[in-house]
Amino acid sequence: MSDDYLTRSPKHPLETGTPGAEPIARRKLCREVLDRLLARIRAGEFPPGAWLPSERELMQAYRVGRPAVREALQSLERMGLLTIVHGEGARVLALTAESIIEQISDTALHLLSGSQDLLDNLQDARLMFESALVRHAAEHATRADIEMLREALETHRASVDPQRFFETDMAFHRAIAVVSRNPILVAVSQAMLQWLENFHQESVRAPGAERATLADHVRIFECIAARDPEGAATVISRHLTRVRRRYGTEARSAGDAAIGEPATPRRRDSPGVRPSPARTG
Repeated sequence: MSDDYLTRSPKHPLETGTPGAEPIARRKLCREVLDRLLARIRAGEFPPGAWLPSERELMQAYRVGRPAVREALQSLERMGLLTIVHGEGARVLALTAESIIEQISDTALHLLSGSQDLLDNLQDARLMFESALVRHAAEHATRADIEMLREALETHRASVDPQRFFETDMAFHRAIAVVSRNPILVAVSQAMLQWLENFHQESVRAPGAERATLADHVRIFECIAARDPEGAATVISRHLTRVRRRYGTEARSAGDAAIGEPATPRRRDSPGVRPSPARTG
């Protein structure tokens, strides 16, 4: 038997209903090993923290060669299900919503960097998602939650360095997600912030942007503390729309510069910032 592929015999004609019509399925042996190990992990035979059998033991159990076993283990590692420690073996990891989303982060960033449409879609999704989060926070936040948000806001307010300001900006949004007490919502929020991070840092650092961002965050906090879900949703919608508009302007200007076209004129009294009536809202 080849160590690369496993050939299955077709079902008996009485089982298929159409004699001879069933194709012969050809699967790589490593996929068979992968599926069997997955089934054993899901069944609880190897719980988080447990070590899988050695490569030699798996080879003997499944009657396959070392390449099939190694490829299967490497696939499981890429899926985030286990870690391979050289010289010791493969150990099963505990899956979390955060670790699952982390597995697709590199691919997501690659897709976003090559498609403005996808980036727009993600920004739309973030607006709807965070609007729901602030509504929930305003309706369900406990006193401890309010204090957590207050501390995140004060840390944000005290940040003078642009990089630190950006980091505490993201931390404030994450804190709102934490109020949900739902690890999936927290993980999705974290992913969206990370995926947009590379595209929005400059828009947050634009002259005047820090003051407007902080003012919005103060209003969001005040609405949550006052149990005003509609007010919180209105403010965060205006906030994210402003950030998106500022980012879109900078992206277009960068694109114009790249092809040799003149960028959109800036106000002489506010270098780098386009006038926006919503800036003070």
